[in-house]
Amino acid sequence: MTDKPLIVFVGAVYPSQYSLLCSHLRAQGIADAWFMTTPGHKANHEKHCDHLLSFQPDGLIVGPQSYYYSDKVERSARICRGVLKALEDFETAQGRKIDVVVAHSLWGAPNWLYGELQAAIISYIEFPSYLAHGWDAAYPPDQAQRLGDRNTEMLSFHQVLCSDLTIVPSAYARSMFPPLLQDRIAVQFEGFDIQPPLRNFSTASNEASKSGGGGKPFTIAFSARDLSSAKGFETYIRLVDRMVREGDGQNTRFIAIGDAKASTYGYEQQWVERRYGGKVESFRDHLLKVYPAADVIEFPGHLPYAQFSALLAEVDLFLYPLRYGVANWGLMEILARGGCVIGSNWGFAPELITHNVNGLLLPDNDDDWIEAIRQLRRDPARRQRYALAALETGKAYHIAKVAPRFMALFARAMANRKAPLVAPR
Repeated sequence: MTDKPLIVFVGAVYPSQYSLLCSHLRAQGIADAWFMTTPGHKANHEKHCDHLLSFQPDGLIVGPQSYYYSDKVERSARICRGVLKALEDFETAQGRKIDVVVAHSLWGAPNWLYGELQAAIISYIEFPSYLAHGWDAAYPPDQAQRLGDRNTEMLSFHQVLCSDLTIVPSAYARSMFPPLLQDRIAVQFEGFDIQPPLRNFSTASNEASKSGGGGKPFTIAFSARDLSSAKGFETYIRLVDRMVREGDGQNTRFIAIGDAKASTYGYEQQWVERRYGGKVESFRDHLLKVYPAADVIEFPGHLPYAQFSALLAEVDLFLYPLRYGVANWGLMEILARGGCVIGSNWGFAPELITHNVNGLLLPDNDDDWIEAIRQLRRDPARRQRYALAALETGKAYHIAKVAPRFMALFARAMANRKAPLVAPR
């Protein structure tokens, strides 16, 4: 017998937000950790990873389910039916009970594990529903999507009630749940292993950039997985359009890093399709019609990770005008590499950015953003101060620092499993 806890992470997608944690716990001898995913992902990655397991969903989980309004509930059932059998078979093969199952709320779907396994069940929920998450009122969902969202919300609330612990990635995410459920929810952002590139903070080169008299162009970038309304892409486009029209575009390079066709946390792409009838391909293309001076922006698209990392190192100033969201890897990718960031002063951004320490936090006011951009462009020493503090933020979320916090949460879940929380009378 071993004293190490037997922990199984479950998710239909691999790699995922907990795959690095799983590998770290195993490599460091902290836990007997495994990752359970679909057979296809296991086959694609098992040559590089010795701790992958697979489950077979009970039917197709990609594409529409049989009833639109309960699509995610039905898909979750198909996933969990397969997960339950695979976990039972794994316990038999191991000759011991699993101590902890950590399941993604939708893609690991723990709904049918309650009462069937002795393990402590932990549910990871990014946010409870799109209703709670929010969307831009200019691009609203239709009624069918609003109704379907209610079923997803019920699924999330049920998991919080039944799980031994629920983990969310930010305090802002926890605030989206009803107050009665929040004591059952822990906040912990994922751990990372982002290697910061060597950056050139040369005052001379940046002074040349700001003057427009030669040297490296001053680079102002937006970076997110998707070029979406929720991530603040529309704000970035609008700010660039104004800067160009007001003469701030000289010797300036504008880059928007991300996939214009990626799925988003909103409904702007459907709005574009309804408005243009297929004649405009993406939300990005719509915005460029509205803000034509922003056509100076470079769009490198989805990049291999090494190219993405190298491109981030070329940026002097990142704009992160987040509209909606509960914790994005994209912001950590920037901070951990020593990026100088102006971010939104709402949502989850203040949990990672401390105003005037490792970046700036600004309200939703274009004048404030334009003035801050101009000030930071003239002040390379201040940019360097923010960048060095941002590197320290990245170190605080390195997987080696974060793993003990997760182990403490897993221990808490096992304690809750032995002495379940009860509602006060």
